[in-house]
Amino acid sequence: MPKINRYVDIDSVEREAKKDYIDRHSPFVHCDASAKIGEPFCVKVKVGNEYSHPDDFDHYIAYVQLWNGETLLAQATFTPGTLGNEKGHVEVDFHIVPKGKLKLTAMSYCTKHGLWESDPVEVNVK
Repeated sequence: MPKINRYVDIDSVEREAKKDYIDRHSPFVHCDASAKIGEPFCVKVKVGNEYSHPDDFDHYIAYVQLWNGETLLAQATFTPGTLGNEKGHVEVDFHIVPKGKLKLTAMSYCTKHGLWESDPVEVNVK
């Protein structure tokens, strides 16, 4: 089982290098607070909030996943150079059709620094 890294509030971290490391690898889930059963619902996952991630041959974000609890809903896979070999934020819009309660979590995988998990986001589904 790989180690799963999690975001910590970077305002509580003193060293800039540590803030950069944590933030640029962490996925963040962005979506509305409510959704309607059976209707398409957009969920944006962005890797890094304040700091951008490298896009090098041996150091890049290989994939982003969207989970509902323990159920994998979607995955986007990337190759080196997706961001033009420049630092940037990987962003993915997933369009899902909810059938019930949503407790969304995103995972991102860095080829150099492993697996990272977002904080869960609960969506009220009516």
